[in-house]
Amino acid sequence: MTPTTTHFTIGQLAGAAGVNVETVRFYQRRGLLATPDRAYGAIRRYTTADLGRLHFVKSAQRLGFTLEQVAELLQLQDGTHCDEARQMAERKLADVRQRLDDLRRIEQALAVLVQRCACHEGDIACPLIEALQEG
Repeated sequence: MTPTTTHFTIGQLAGAAGVNVETVRFYQRRGLLATPDRAYGAIRRYTTADLGRLHFVKSAQRLGFTLEQVAELLQLQDGTHCDEARQMAERKLADVRQRLDDLRRIEQALAVLVQRCACHEGDIACPLIEALQEG
């Protein structure tokens, strides 16, 4: 299917977006993507706008936005709500930075424990297991 095609089956839409059909259906149930009408006896047809919406959802998810946050961003999509979108992005950035700080602390603690294990000699209990048991 070429990018200039304006009508997709659900399978073609999913393939073009790099997701599976169940993901498309899930997004429809969550209200992130409309379910197109179908003529009697015909299959549903999706448009390039639907493909764009799927790309939007996946791009937002790659940036760490939850599906609830993606739904909020979709409501701001007309371009007139830049301040609200920026505020959401600022909150997400603060959250990411906090998680990075947490991961750095975890990294440091694990590095110390790994070092203690590497230096471990004799019949003493494993320093890593001992540290985990102590909490």
